[in-house]
Amino acid sequence: MAFGEHVLDSGSRQLLCRGRAVALSPKAFQLLQVLLEKRPRALSQAELHELIWQGTFVSPTSLPRLVSEIRKAIGDDPGEPRFVRTVHGFGYAFSGPAAEEGGFTEPPAARPSACHLVLAGQEVPLTEGENLIGRGVDCGVRILSPRVSRRHARLVVTGGAATLEDLGSKNGTYLRGRRLGPAAAPLTDGDEIAMGTAVLIYRGPVAFESTQTTSGN
Repeated sequence: MAFGEHVLDSGSRQLLCRGRAVALSPKAFQLLQVLLEKRPRALSQAELHELIWQGTFVSPTSLPRLVSEIRKAIGDDPGEPRFVRTVHGFGYAFSGPAAEEGGFTEPPAARPSACHLVLAGQEVPLTEGENLIGRGVDCGVRILSPRVSRRHARLVVTGGAATLEDLGSKNGTYLRGRRLGPAAAPLTDGDEIAMGTAVLIYRGPVAFESTQTTSGN
């Protein structure tokens, strides 16, 4: 099973990163395998205990220790995980993309949209679908500020419509001066978005079409 730069090889019982073996205890390997097989379903702590230890009594800290071992092995940030997600008060889930080894295909090229953001006077184009905003290298809109989370917010463009969603950031995402809740909010042309000390202006199809019309006259 392949995810990110890693492959979990069930046959050799190895975790590989770019072809090199990464140390992982047998129980941690089993837990990662279970989470991958059941993804994206969240598994309760009780279910995981039964699957990993099969009725044997273990310390309540045993499962969190295995999760920490896995995260260290795959370089997953517990504060902003890419792969192993903590479901507080319940259990854990594997939330990142994965596929059978050899089953990966190149992701389709992102299609440009008629929308963009304005950040510090610069236009940042948006693509159709998901646009991640944050300081992480995997974000299409990068804001290099310590007050901005690695994956801070998600802006989704579908046709002529766009929505903004905060991804559980520490300092919050503000739309038109109000902090976003857990639900995605629709965007309209000219909306002001603030995160940390950065201020972005959303420009939708209305602005794009107006520019095109003016230039054509």
